[in-house]
Amino acid sequence: MADITVAAINDLRQRTNAGMMDCKKALIDTNGDIDAAIKILREKGLAIQVKRADKESKEGIVKAIASADGTTIGMAEVNTETDFVAKTDNFKNFVEAVTRNVLAGVEDLGEATREALLTIISQTGENVKIRRSARYVLSGAGKVASYIHMGGKVGVLVEVGCGKAETAASEAFAELVHDLTLQIAAAAPRWLVPEEVPADVVEAEKDIYRTQIQGKPANIVENILKGKIQKYYSDVCLIHQPFVKEPKQSITDVVKACEKATGDAITIKRFVRFQLGAS
Repeated sequence: MADITVAAINDLRQRTNAGMMDCKKALIDTNGDIDAAIKILREKGLAIQVKRADKESKEGIVKAIASADGTTIGMAEVNTETDFVAKTDNFKNFVEAVTRNVLAGVEDLGEATREALLTIISQTGENVKIRRSARYVLSGAGKVASYIHMGGKVGVLVEVGCGKAETAASEAFAELVHDLTLQIAAAAPRWLVPEEVPADVVEAEKDIYRTQIQGKPANIVENILKGKIQKYYSDVCLIHQPFVKEPKQSITDVVKACEKATGDAITIKRFVRFQLGAS
C-alpha cells in the first residue's frame, strides 16, 4: 500500500473541496492515485456537495404522504437549484423516499437518507437539501389532512378535532377540513389565534401605526391602535381571516356553521404551511 501523506490528502482536498477523512479514505482505496481518488469522490457526490454548498437551492418539491388509515401524515420540503432538476424522476423519487421517512417518524433524516442524498447530488450536479419536515399524528376524534398546491410549491398540514366519531366521519366535517387546507394554502396565516402572536411582533406593528397617526389625541390614538391590531390579526391569524370562498365570513364563522350542522364542538388544533424556498 502506498504511503498516504498529509501533503497528498491536502492536495486532494484543494482539488475537490471534499472532507479530510473522505479524501484520506479515497486515497487509501486507490493506493494513492489522485485521479482515481477524485473519480471516487465525484461518484459519491462528496466533491460536488461541498463545492456547491454556497449555491442557493430555492426550487424543489413540497410533498405529503398519509398513512393507510389516514391518522398520520408526513410532509417534507426538499430543495434543489433549478426547476429542471425538480421535475426529473430521480429527484421526485428522492423526495418520495424522504417523505416516507418523515411519515415513518424517522428523526435523523440526514443520516437515514445520506447515501440517497449523495447519489442524487452526484446525478444532478446540484446542491440538494432536505429543508424541513412535519409529521402530524391524529390525537382523539377528528381528522388530519394535507393539501399540496401549485404542483408542490406550497404544502399544508392541519389537524382539526371534534367531540364525536360520527362528526369526524361526516361529510360536513370533511368539507370543513378540506376548506381549511385551501384557506391556509391561499391566505398564508402565520398563527392560529392572536394569543400565539409574539408580544414583540404586536409592539412592532403598534410602533408602525403610531408613526402613521402622530399628532392625534391620546384617547383617539389608543382606539385607532386597537382597530389596526384587530385588522392585523385578521390578516395573520387563521381563525380571524376572511374565508377565501366567502370573504364576508370569517374562519370562525365557518367553524361555527359546521358545529351547528354536526351538533358538536370543533377545534382547529394546529397547522403548518411550507412554501417552497420561503422562510
